[in-house]
Amino acid sequence: MKFTFLLALLAFLGQAFTTSAKVKVERNIDYSGKVNNIRTQLNVFHKTKVDTAQDVIIFIHGGSWSTGKKETYWWLGRNFARKGVVTVILNYSLAPNYKYEQMATDCAAAVKWTVNNIKNYGGNPKRIFLMGHSAGAHLAELINADPKYFKAAGLPNPIKGMILDDAFGLDMNEYLTKAEKDANYDNFIRTFSADPAIWTKGSPLNYVSYIRNPHLIFYGEKTYPAIQIQSERLNKILTDHKIRTEMHVIKNKKHVGMISQMIFGWNKLYKYSIDFIKRN
Repeated sequence: MKFTFLLALLAFLGQAFTTSAKVKVERNIDYSGKVNNIRTQLNVFHKTKVDTAQDVIIFIHGGSWSTGKKETYWWLGRNFARKGVVTVILNYSLAPNYKYEQMATDCAAAVKWTVNNIKNYGGNPKRIFLMGHSAGAHLAELINADPKYFKAAGLPNPIKGMILDDAFGLDMNEYLTKAEKDANYDNFIRTFSADPAIWTKGSPLNYVSYIRNPHLIFYGEKTYPAIQIQSERLNKILTDHKIRTEMHVIKNKKHVGMISQMIFGWNKLYKYSIDFIKRN
């Protein structure tokens, strides 16, 4: 009950803050043709008046592939929009009803919608950056790295750059094989099945050779060891492949704190992100 009340309060405050900041929010836009399906809807945050087309961020939320919704992250959309970046925040299908491949397919469809429509909201369709936290970062990197998702969506990879915030599941085979089987293990199996071959297939680190765009990688100093290890590995492989990459270890931050800190518009992750976008 307390958590529900908090979300309601944040949603109310979000409406007030976005209005006062001259940020407009377009809500519940269908991106997949599945009318009235809240899991395939997105919100767009943008300034009310712009002179030139702005850069775009698409954000994919976390939640262990089984929870989460776009409304929770109104502050991320507001803060980026205030800084001159049109922001798309999307829902996608969740476990246990769907596996990771459908989730990734949804995310690719949302990217395609953005390419085709974001100019109507002041965004530049040639300047789209993809960001995710936790499981959302996994899905973001999966559709960026595995060519089949954009190919199935009918477009070349349009992502100018990737922003990964405490990405979980970059190598699901390694995690599910080696990590201690805690309360989340069965939840992850619902998403990736019990087949190790599927775990490998769903691991973005196995497709790094296809990556061509620059990366900005964050992880928390106190986050899960698997996230630290796999983020470091991705950064090293990209460096070895001469792909531009930048990594920041954020002191004293655990996994949830890596995204919740961005409630505040002055948080340094915004500066890192905006600087990264401008450079690329």
